[in-house]
Amino acid sequence: MRCTGCASGIQDLMNEINVRRYALDLLCDIEREGKYTNIALDFELNRRGVQGSDRALLTALVYGVVERKITLDYIIGMLSKRPLETVDRRVINLLRLGLYQIRYMDKIPPHAAVNESVALGKNRGEAAFVNAILRAYLRCGEEIKFPDPSEDPVYAMSVEYSVSEWICRLFIESYGIQTAKEILESMSEVPDVTLRANTQKVSRDRLLDILRKSGVAAALTELSKHGIRLLERTPVTALPGFSEGLYFVQDEASQFCVDVLDPLPEQVVIDTCAAPGSKSFSAALLMENKGKVLSFDIHKKRIDMIRQGADKLGITIIHPEYCDAKKPQASLFGKADAVLCDVPCSGLGILAKKPDIRYKEEESIQRLPEIQLEILRASASYVKAGGVLVYSTCTINPAENEEVVGRFLEEMPGYSLCDFPLSAGGMLTLLPHLHNTDGFFIAKMKKHIE
Repeated sequence: MRCTGCASGIQDLMNEINVRRYALDLLCDIEREGKYTNIALDFELNRRGVQGSDRALLTALVYGVVERKITLDYIIGMLSKRPLETVDRRVINLLRLGLYQIRYMDKIPPHAAVNESVALGKNRGEAAFVNAILRAYLRCGEEIKFPDPSEDPVYAMSVEYSVSEWICRLFIESYGIQTAKEILESMSEVPDVTLRANTQKVSRDRLLDILRKSGVAAALTELSKHGIRLLERTPVTALPGFSEGLYFVQDEASQFCVDVLDPLPEQVVIDTCAAPGSKSFSAALLMENKGKVLSFDIHKKRIDMIRQGADKLGITIIHPEYCDAKKPQASLFGKADAVLCDVPCSGLGILAKKPDIRYKEEESIQRLPEIQLEILRASASYVKAGGVLVYSTCTINPAENEEVVGRFLEEMPGYSLCDFPLSAGGMLTLLPHLHNTDGFFIAKMKKHIE
């Protein structure tokens, strides 16, 4: 007589092993080919048709291992008698995968993580080595000595939070050791997803009611007057109202940034670096879909994304166009009531959402302030007398934020900072541990009437 319960259990185990094999393959591809984690993961999920709990597990494993890579490698190095540079990279990723499950995933039994990792290690003839490292961690993992912060606070912080040393040093220099730790601690947590209500179709309160009646745990945002925070990990596409365009995903900091811009109905607004379009959408909604929002971007493929998003939301005043933000259109000089200049940046405020940024090379961001200043200068040419210019980034690096704005104001005496809620004289840095948002910078300036 066939035991269906046993058969089901065996199938579940096989599925979990397959998920771990997919995760291992992905981690190796990301490391070998320098792929972005989110792009590689989305492609793999769609290619393999992974759904439900398997999808959630694969996503958690890949993002988790990438996010904790420095910490995991430190532990492996402390347990291994072999230099890690002599170990096959696939085996290193397998050890990271197994160790991550044991150390950070409470719902996975440690023995299961070990056994499945050992099974995957047989293809490389490294099952014994994998087994030895993982079981050594089970025996004495709590006794591993981590770097002493009093001796080298930068290195200690790097190992504890799995962030490149130069980023730790930058945060310490900019905010002090304690605040730097609090920032990185917050960025080690899975961030909430925040929705922006499409107020052309539904009020925020009504949308919250719809979500809660469907069993979705959610709450109103505090900074933004139009946002809803999801309190549990739920696929946005599975929420009620998604297909009807009742909302779109936008972090609360980004929503607040558009509130600071404060566009009004019948105005002309320019979003100079608009893709994927959420700020343009928010601006159009504040304008009650009356007036004109010019949404510029240098990536032609992303212009279609903005157009499709506006169509789904029922917004008709958005006009997506190709435009290099460093080369403004002369025909629009002095024509805009409000201009949003959300420039390309280092992304140091969104480590929790994009773990690859944790390992970005310092050299890769050194030219950014010059590019940002050039875009800000160009964007200013669109502002009419008495109009508003908002500069924003999703980084908390002062060199890309306050210093760029300071240089701009020195060059452009016709502009001055104007205060807004929470700001100090017209500039504000939102920090994740204080504001429960992305790390984000906003500066609001007004063009003088001559």
